[in-house]
Amino acid sequence: MSELLTRMPRSLKQGLMLAVDILALMFAVWAAYALRLGEWFVPNRGQMILMLAAPAIALPIFLKSGLYRSVIRYLGEQALWSVFKAMALAALLWAVLAFMTQMTGLEGVPRSVPLLYGLIGLALVGGSRFAARWLLWLPLRERFSGRQVLIYGAGDAGWQLAAALRQGHEYFPAGFLDDDSALQGKDVGGLRVYAPTQLRSLVERFDIHDVIVTLPNASSAQRREVVAFLEQYPVRVRILPALVDIANGRHLINMVREVDIGDLLGRDPVAADPNLLGRCITGKTVLVSGAGGSIGTELCRQIAVLRPARLVLLEASEHALYQVERMLRAMADFEIVPCLGSVADAPLLARLFDAQDVHTVYHAAAHKHVPLVEINALEGVRNNVLGTHTLAEAAYAAGVDAFVLISTDKAVRPANVMGATKRWAELIVQAMAQRAAAAGRGQRFCAVRFGNVLGSSGSVIPLFREQIAAGGPVTVTHAEVTRYFMSIHEAVELVIQAGSLARGGEIFLLDMGEPVRIAELARNMIRLAGFGLNDIDIVYTGLRPGEKLFEELLIASSKAQPTAHPKIMRADDPCLTEEALQAAVARLREGVLARDEAGVRAVLTGAP
Repeated sequence: MSELLTRMPRSLKQGLMLAVDILALMFAVWAAYALRLGEWFVPNRGQMILMLAAPAIALPIFLKSGLYRSVIRYLGEQALWSVFKAMALAALLWAVLAFMTQMTGLEGVPRSVPLLYGLIGLALVGGSRFAARWLLWLPLRERFSGRQVLIYGAGDAGWQLAAALRQGHEYFPAGFLDDDSALQGKDVGGLRVYAPTQLRSLVERFDIHDVIVTLPNASSAQRREVVAFLEQYPVRVRILPALVDIANGRHLINMVREVDIGDLLGRDPVAADPNLLGRCITGKTVLVSGAGGSIGTELCRQIAVLRPARLVLLEASEHALYQVERMLRAMADFEIVPCLGSVADAPLLARLFDAQDVHTVYHAAAHKHVPLVEINALEGVRNNVLGTHTLAEAAYAAGVDAFVLISTDKAVRPANVMGATKRWAELIVQAMAQRAAAAGRGQRFCAVRFGNVLGSSGSVIPLFREQIAAGGPVTVTHAEVTRYFMSIHEAVELVIQAGSLARGGEIFLLDMGEPVRIAELARNMIRLAGFGLNDIDIVYTGLRPGEKLFEELLIASSKAQPTAHPKIMRADDPCLTEEALQAAVARLREGVLARDEAGVRAVLTGAP
């Protein structure tokens, strides 16, 4: 019966409701007389006229009150008030008519009958609607028990998502939440629109566990405000991607994702400049070192879209190289050259550059996990400093057009080995730029410095996710520690554009927005996972060796200069002469070969 009622056209459903109300109101009059007289009641002609008059008076009032506009399945308890007001007015008008019949010569009406009629009519009219709602929801409760969701946003994307959910087997939409007061209380696509402030009662009424946010045109700041509001309630928050990620509006349910912590940062990326993106890549041979790492993989993905003539993948990990090559084969129509090897292998690099005629190098290969590099200082220097020097020398000798080093904010006044090695890598690139300028070769060497990227292998976010999934505790080094964060896609996009802006020797800085407190980040991730802050503990473990409370992007903040791109700045940091740099690199190489860690650390700390 439920399926039959659901398939009925809306006009037929409204006609059925009218018929039920007519019978209910006529029965209510008969029952009122029967209760008043205390016996089986057989109406006379005048009483029969009053019975027929009851629905004639009530139905126009019901129509005006909107009782036939409501979708029965989503009828809320607030509808009882509408039924009460409509039935009270109908009973009052019927009573006036009933008492006036005494002047027409017809039999009068006992004074208690209108009151009984109003109460019985209220019970029958209201009860029939809620009984129908229960009947319609019965099969859906069995099918979607505990899996009903609310959709935040009653716009086009919201109702398309609701339609997609109804056709699926995982979740069922119980209604919309929307800030627009003009929509609240109305029905959109057969679903009632509620005010966000009603969420707590809706969670209890419909057993809601999930809220899906569909605000495709909202800015990141607006989306952050919505997610922060929803975090107050015991629901899991999901989000629909922006319109640029939606092809044609179909199969939207497949695009719903978990809320990413990036949704809370409130950053609105600046549109990329197509000319800057393709200048060093399109139609050229590009080499990416560390191609299998998190940043290297995203670099390769974005480079592939820009259609290079050839993409050379240099990676020391066999598994990582296999994974990135397989990903690129599925999307590329250009030559891909996988090379298994280290940036510190000078003969390998010489052969590779000679054979592939490389135009542009993106140097992302690095050991970047601060505590591990602190413990393994010699290996950190061998890969991050000597490897960068070897790769830059090979690129210079091969005459590459552009060399872009991926650096880090930890290179600013470094307090750890990893940061110091990246600062020396920057000094190497600056020295190479000076050499190229002095020789008039037109080669451009530069570095791009930025903070943490969301989801990278060295990021704290994957660790937090694992700890939350395991039930905690979540470990934070210090209550006041802060870091800069940026999405890996935006960071790489800016790196590519920065390389195109280079003239030689620059250290570019990416606008990372406002720093984020790691403790607050942990609390947000716990709430977004559907847990309360009392469910999962946050444990403060203390700063690790070489770790700072705050990271910086500039050695001297007053020296940052703007560029043609609003999200990219240029630093004017100190550098070394070619002779001083070569002497320092030689001492580092000797120290690594001799396993003299103390000597190597002494040289590292001498970076300007």
